Amino acid sequence: MLDLFTIPLTILLLIFMALSIITTVKKRKAAGVTGIKSALTPICFYSVAVVAIFTFWFDIIGLVSWTLIIILMILGAFFTKYLPVN
Repeated sequence: MLDLFTIPLTILLLIFMALSIITTVKKRKAAGVTGIKSALTPICFYSVAVVAIFTFWFDIIGLVSWTLIIILMILGAFFTKYLPVN
């Protein structure tokens, strides 16, 4: 059941996620970083947020969603080796 704060908090999360994605893309362009391998870490972490919102809204929180979130977190951690060193 949806309560009073569900919709505003979801909208707020989506706004901050969009701002974070825009900032990440701008910083990558400013640093001259190209390629998909170095972008896989942020993509995995943003996917965790999307999966969490999806599972919350459709009330499918269970083993499948937790497994998917954990796999995405592990993949995000694994792909940090492709991040450029400043």
